[in-house]
Amino acid sequence: MTITDVARHAGVSTAAVSKVLRNAYGVSPAMREKVTAVISELGYRPHAAARGMRGRTYTIGVLLDNVRNAFFADILDGVQDELRTSEYTVLIGAAGFGPEEQARTIRSMVDRQMDGLILIAPGTPRGEILTTAASTPTVVIGHHDAADSHDSVVDADDVGAGLVVDHLVSLGHRDIALVSAHGTKANRWKRTPEIVLSDGYLEAMERHGLTDHARVHHAAYSDDGGFKAGMTLLTADRPPTAVMTGADVAALGIYRAAHELGLRIPDDLSLVGYNNTALAALAPVQLTSVDQAGHTMGSAAARMLIERVEGRRDRAMQTTMTPRLVERGSTTAPRAR
Repeated sequence: MTITDVARHAGVSTAAVSKVLRNAYGVSPAMREKVTAVISELGYRPHAAARGMRGRTYTIGVLLDNVRNAFFADILDGVQDELRTSEYTVLIGAAGFGPEEQARTIRSMVDRQMDGLILIAPGTPRGEILTTAASTPTVVIGHHDAADSHDSVVDADDVGAGLVVDHLVSLGHRDIALVSAHGTKANRWKRTPEIVLSDGYLEAMERHGLTDHARVHHAAYSDDGGFKAGMTLLTADRPPTAVMTGADVAALGIYRAAHELGLRIPDDLSLVGYNNTALAALAPVQLTSVDQAGHTMGSAAARMLIERVEGRRDRAMQTTMTPRLVERGSTTAPRAR
């Protein structure tokens, strides 16, 4: 089935059908209704490559490092809900944690003429992202580094870290550790989520006079990364009485390590996650977590991207989410030592 078949059945020109498909200006409601009805009747589906040659493929690429982080599911739900009534299709690239693998995935998306990209906390060097964004509309989620070439959606991670420290200190904790992702200076991102989170944590610890108790342990935001971090921290000469992590998925790994060591949460260890994913609210877990509105982040990113793709805005924007602490059963006062 071709565009010519659609035009013949509708009794209009192929140019008219093309205008309807492109949602072009100047198409009358009656023409749009007639062509749309024939498209539905014939089951016509435009060929993506052919559409790309004419200027738009109606595909949006979303880059993430892995599919096991439940927070990414919240972001993707927001993206999908925002685009649900549009012609755009979302294609996901789970590229792994390696910067080269992520860069290769981004290049593949560009080569396939995707109309725009949403990059979730990319590990790819900043220079390459800026080069990509100069030619392909791009939204970066997570990184606080603003740029003229791409839009950004971020959480006030320093504020979120402060909320956690304030909460734990109010319960009586002093030995509070942070488990944060590694990050890398080689990629030239100066204000990644983990850097901003760590800065907020250290500032809050200093504000409470607990600088000597502060410790940041670096681990991947995964169940395995959290487990390894938990085994290291909880078997130290002076283990923390409370641990906060930069992602719920890492907190669950620490939860598993505590269980293996015979420690109970929250009696022996208070634990706080970040993202407030659906996992945090599960009855056996009941994880205190920072909600950074993942669904809203995804929705905002999709909306901002389509504005750039369709030429409704040409200046870069940065949207910031305000975090809130959701208290559950994984935190309580520390036991006396």
